[in-house]
Amino acid sequence: MKVSKIMSGNVSQRSRGILNGRPVKAVLAALAAGLMFASPAYADFSDGYKFLEAVKKKEGEKVEQALMDNSQIVNAKDVTSGETALLIVANRRDLTWLSYLIGKGANVNASDDRGRTPLAVAVSLGWREGVSLLLEHKANPSTSNDAGETPLIFAVHRKDTDMIKALLEAGADPSRSDNSGRSARDYAAQEARGSAIASLLEDYAKKNSGKSKAVYGPTF
Repeated sequence: MKVSKIMSGNVSQRSRGILNGRPVKAVLAALAAGLMFASPAYADFSDGYKFLEAVKKKEGEKVEQALMDNSQIVNAKDVTSGETALLIVANRRDLTWLSYLIGKGANVNASDDRGRTPLAVAVSLGWREGVSLLLEHKANPSTSNDAGETPLIFAVHRKDTDMIKALLEAGADPSRSDNSGRSARDYAAQEARGSAIASLLEDYAKKNSGKSKAVYGPTF
């Protein structure tokens, strides 16, 4: 319904606050609602959306310009998934973009709506370079996702001894349990090579038991 059509209604009705048998306020409210739902979703045209799309498409100039206009946009999240730019580049194992975004102030511990962090993604993919870089910039090695799974648990599932060492040296807690009640230690005991990995977890647990501060920056 066009506003001009509404305004051309009967003058006597308007003076009584009635249009087409309905109160003017009700008509205007309905009109506003119609315009709202007819317009594109706000997220589709937000600066954050455009920034994340540029990161996905590796459009460096657009990303650079967006960060120049608003440096805080580096931590923008997708409104439907909570995914950040760091999660996008971690998923594609892109070390260049990962380093660039961290240098621009990206939060290495920001998670999506499922609780996934860039470190957890990198570990689950077996991406050692990404894991090393994230730990160097103090990514939390014990943050769990919605299922309670930690990066260390993912590393144990992969039977990746070097990655397990890197996470432990960064302060990962081998006793932290997931939602099923099992910890990295428990899963290590179940694996075919469980005895060796379990021993590694125990050794580092004893080694770091007296430390009050985690050490970051391991190398593979």
